[in-house]
Amino acid sequence: MIYADLTADKLNGLKARLQAELDGFKKQNLALDMSRGKPSTAQLDLSMPMLEQKLNFKPDKIDYRNYGLPEGIPEARRLFAELLEVDFDEVIVLDGSSLNIMFDTVARAMLFGTYEGATPWSKCKTKFICCVPGYDRHFGICEVFGIEMISVDMTLNGPDMDKVEKLVSEDESIKGIWCVPKFSNPDGTTYSDDTVRRFAALKPKAKDFRIFWDNAYCVHELYDGEVALLNIFDECKKLGSEDMVYEFASTSKITFSGAGISVFVTSKANIAYAKKIMFYQTIGPNKVNQYMHYSYLPTVEKLRAHMREEAAIIRPKFEALIGALAPLRKEGLVAFTEPKGGYFVSIMVQKGCAKRVVELAKEAGVKLTGAGATYPYGKDPNDSNIRLAPTLPPVDEIAKVADILAICIRLASVEKQLSLIEA
Repeated sequence: MIYADLTADKLNGLKARLQAELDGFKKQNLALDMSRGKPSTAQLDLSMPMLEQKLNFKPDKIDYRNYGLPEGIPEARRLFAELLEVDFDEVIVLDGSSLNIMFDTVARAMLFGTYEGATPWSKCKTKFICCVPGYDRHFGICEVFGIEMISVDMTLNGPDMDKVEKLVSEDESIKGIWCVPKFSNPDGTTYSDDTVRRFAALKPKAKDFRIFWDNAYCVHELYDGEVALLNIFDECKKLGSEDMVYEFASTSKITFSGAGISVFVTSKANIAYAKKIMFYQTIGPNKVNQYMHYSYLPTVEKLRAHMREEAAIIRPKFEALIGALAPLRKEGLVAFTEPKGGYFVSIMVQKGCAKRVVELAKEAGVKLTGAGATYPYGKDPNDSNIRLAPTLPPVDEIAKVADILAICIRLASVEKQLSLIEA
């Protein structure tokens, strides 16, 4: 159905029918949540045996219950080094949240600069490039530190690299860029090999420019077979640009979201500089938790096997949501990605309709991520993008959410068309 071809009378009739359908859901007093990318209870239950292990926390005469090892236990560092295909001494393993590490990394740069003798970012004008649609928590870090954000659109191969290259080469105040290179949040894109090589070859005007490579979904395939992401450090080392990259990952969506372990990967020079400052911040991370994780998932092979079990739980949810959205795409009311991994489905509704869709869904008892959240300052210039997070609800709730969402998208689109006619 092409709403642009309908008369005002027919649109008003359709609006009344859709509103009646939505009112029917409102009477059910629903409380459905698809707002954040949380693991489901079934996913979290997969890691419960980790808590039942009987462990000796004193391997190699080092007592992991005590102070020390600020860079993390060697077993966990080796595991992450193998997983991310980097050198052992390019890895620091810390506590549960990679978001915490990213915040601390920005804070260090703000207070002390990114290398010995560098000007602290707080002492100069500081801007970040933000790939959009993108991750609201990244944007929040910039906002809390007063860092100006510049949006660059995502493409099917990653960020618009023509624009990225131009911006960083011309503006010395641009100090960083946020990237989720594999199964990007929210659209599920994995950067192409060419995109990764172009990142490694960037020639920023600012000597202290850094790429924040948030590899949050490095093992989060939905289907069998690994989706390859070119190793940015390998490419940087060919060009001598490895100091430019900070990589982050964690087990937050592998084991327990609130009690995982996280990793900071960067060049040896950057590691040495970070450790010098971190010496005053901590005497060591939670090594007991690190050793529990390592003992439960001691190899990359076991970790990937664990993730295949997780995929079996969440894959039907993604398929149910995408299947329910398919008719709307045929009607030309929505465009959306069909990710091969990660935690989100990104949809684009008609321009000027996203906020209204979220508002209508809320009235019917469905909580969605706020419209605009995937853009800096919460401002989507087209009011079009909505991030959907299907991992937490059970499959039967996904179907109900999708039904309500379809009504809300159609209703918002009809209202939009009527407003155009009235104008």
